[in-house]
Amino acid sequence: MSLDQALSVPASQQSFLAFDFGMKRTGVAVGNRMLRQATPQATVVAEGDARFALIEKRIKEWTPDALVVGVPFHPDGAAHENTLRAQKFARQLRGRFGLNVYEVDERYSTTEAISNGAKDADAASACIILEQFLRSLP
Repeated sequence: MSLDQALSVPASQQSFLAFDFGMKRTGVAVGNRMLRQATPQATVVAEGDARFALIEKRIKEWTPDALVVGVPFHPDGAAHENTLRAQKFARQLRGRFGLNVYEVDERYSTTEAISNGAKDADAASACIILEQFLRSLP
C-alpha cells in the first residue's frame, strides 16, 4: 500500500477484517487501528458462493469498518494469475458487502508465516497482511 493509499483510509475506519485469498482456503484475521495488531481467525475452507456465505458470517460477527485483501506478486513486482484472482476476490467483496476493500502487497506473507511456525499458515498470513496494512496507516 502506498503512502497516498494509506492517507486515503478515513480515520473513522477503525476495525478491519483481512483475507489471505486462496482457491480452496482463505486465511482470515481481525484487527484494529488503535492497537495495530491482528488476531487470526479460523480459515475459510470453501470455494465459490460457499466461501462468501462463510465470509458473510464473519462480517456479521465482527462488523468491520473495512476489509483488507492480500494480493500476491512475483518477487520483481510483476502480476501473475493469482494476482488477478485476488483482485477479483477483492472486487467481489466490495460488491457483495458494500464495504471499502484495501489491497495490500502480500509477497512472502505465507513464507513468513510458515517460517514462524504457524499451525494455520493461511490465518497467520492474513495477520501479517493486516498488520502490514495497519502499520502503514497514519
